[in-house]
Amino acid sequence: MSTPERLIESTQELLWERGYVGTSPKAIQQRAGAGQGSMYHHFAGKPDLALAAIRRSAEQRMALADEQFNAPGTAVERVAAYLRRQREVLRGCPIGRLTQDPEVIADDELRRPVAETFDHLRGRLTEVLAEGQARGELQPGLNPGNTAATVVAVLQGGYVLARAAASADPFDQAIEGAIALLAAQTAS
Repeated sequence: MSTPERLIESTQELLWERGYVGTSPKAIQQRAGAGQGSMYHHFAGKPDLALAAIRRSAEQRMALADEQFNAPGTAVERVAAYLRRQREVLRGCPIGRLTQDPEVIADDELRRPVAETFDHLRGRLTEVLAEGQARGELQPGLNPGNTAATVVAVLQGGYVLARAAASADPFDQAIEGAIALLAAQTAS
């Protein structure tokens, strides 16, 4: 793996573990096995490297979601597959955790890929639910956009509840509750 790739991957992990504020250039260099000169040769500084890492994490999260959203099945089956996919629940969402980092939120450039990820998820969920409605799978009164926003909020809230309890159980309960609410909207 090239030095820039090691730096980006190391920064992704550190941002997930410690957030932007808690991630120092020295920690990135140590984890990547790269010297200070290498880091600054490839990136202008911590903000530049963090932006590359956040973008990479965002791309990876969106690609994973799109796999489930593009899979065969009903709208509810595809959304359920997305919600139930394997996750490191107690670590939290690598993108969602960044919303709690004041330096990421205060910096428009660092915040942009975070916001774009959530916009993408809500948009894709809206599309899947609207397709389900159009195929007669879901009740005509269901609002796909509002429901998509709710699904994303339940998912992110599930991470928070699980971390607070030091148990995946609250996450699993939230996910299964959201799926049950969606299933109740299926057309008879």
